[in-house]
Amino acid sequence: MELPARIAQLIRKVSTTLPPDIVRALGAARAREDAAAASIFDVLLRNAALAETSAVPMCQDTGTLTFWIDLPVGENPLVYEEAVREAVRIATDEGVLRLNVIDTLSGAQIGDNVADGNPAIHFRFADAATRPRVSLLMKGGGSENVSTQYSLPDSALGAGRDLDGVRKCVLDAVWRAQGNGCAPGIIGVCQGGDRATGLEKAKEQLLRPLDDVNENPELAEFEARLLEDANALGIGPMGLGGKTTLLGVKMCAAARLPASYYVSVAYCCWACRRGKLGIRNEE
Repeated sequence: MELPARIAQLIRKVSTTLPPDIVRALGAARAREDAAAASIFDVLLRNAALAETSAVPMCQDTGTLTFWIDLPVGENPLVYEEAVREAVRIATDEGVLRLNVIDTLSGAQIGDNVADGNPAIHFRFADAATRPRVSLLMKGGGSENVSTQYSLPDSALGAGRDLDGVRKCVLDAVWRAQGNGCAPGIIGVCQGGDRATGLEKAKEQLLRPLDDVNENPELAEFEARLLEDANALGIGPMGLGGKTTLLGVKMCAAARLPASYYVSVAYCCWACRRGKLGIRNEE
């Protein structure tokens, strides 16, 4: 099978099939909720099951397609970039993706969902032994709208340039989102970096499975604390109250300038649509 067709297959799977770790987390959340919140989880789980069995997108907003492509040094990235763009055209033609890209100046739809910067493609290069791999995140507009960024210190939040300040920013972001990001959500956080790379790295954290443990022990402990604190806010599924406001928190730290200290928060809805494809091996 040619590369564009294989990537189109990945898009089809990610659009219609929720990752197993997300399904398990939704089921666990449903078991600990009271009747009203539990009924919402019943709907979410039924929606995910219908999407998979019917092979149709699980959400009408098929989202921004963001690809991370791991390549060995020396491999031609242009081959993969064009393959991804062609795969998006194929998936759009098949109806796996809705017409979801708008020309901002004219307001017109882009007929094949391919435009400058869309889909978003990031390359990560490693040594020659690296096997090429394509990772995909499909992130809807509702969750993108409540993603945000802070600059520390933040006097309004009483947040300084430390982990406690980061905690205040993250909890403020979750509180402000309420149910507008289709809670329960998963959030990626980047502490540090510049404005652009901070948001990019925060979104990249959403590729991590929920049961993945941060390799940095301090951040691993901090992720668990943030998850507990966010769920204590009582916002609940769809913002209607409950014990489960977030399913997971994933965090990284990036180097920064002395003058800058950003906290970037990438919010993802319960339908955390992600997947990966090994190019020279099956994944």
